[in-house]
Amino acid sequence: MLALPDGGFDAVLCALGLMYLPEPERALREMRRVLRPEGHLAIAVWGERSRCGWSELFPIVDAEIASEVCPLFFQLGQPGTLARACVDAGFEVARQWRIATTLNFASAQDACDAAFLGGPVALAWSRFTEDARARARSRYLDAIKRWRNGGGYAVPAEFAVVAARAARPERQAGAGHVAQAFAE
Repeated sequence: MLALPDGGFDAVLCALGLMYLPEPERALREMRRVLRPEGHLAIAVWGERSRCGWSELFPIVDAEIASEVCPLFFQLGQPGTLARACVDAGFEVARQWRIATTLNFASAQDACDAAFLGGPVALAWSRFTEDARARARSRYLDAIKRWRNGGGYAVPAEFAVVAARAARPERQAGAGHVAQAFAE
């Protein structure tokens, strides 16, 4: 539970954080609780796993060390899932969209640093031996080789984004706001 007052905020922004939480639905309910009625929510998560070229990172890391490397990391990125979770938490979804992009890395070192030193596998990576790191780097570069671009890499990625507002209490349970939420 957030140590914040009910209805004390005009807006909540969560960019690439929700998928790290063990109970994202609970986090969304807490975001709703701290927003005033009709307060704004903007939230982004990684999109579909198949559209994120760097996603092979997870089995590579899991092969080296027993970890809890976000096994459900991409669940909210499935079409309609983030919007549905927002509606279930008491939001009215104003808009949802997907952003297809490319993650550009100038070198193999940059691509590996971005994959292993930050984000969901950084803790597991910190526990690797040097031999395990070398194996993981090699496997990851092999996994993204189709996106090699000169000396660097242009790896596809996708984000799922939702803009919503906190439903007024009298409209919070209204099913009429659900249909709009899933027209992605």
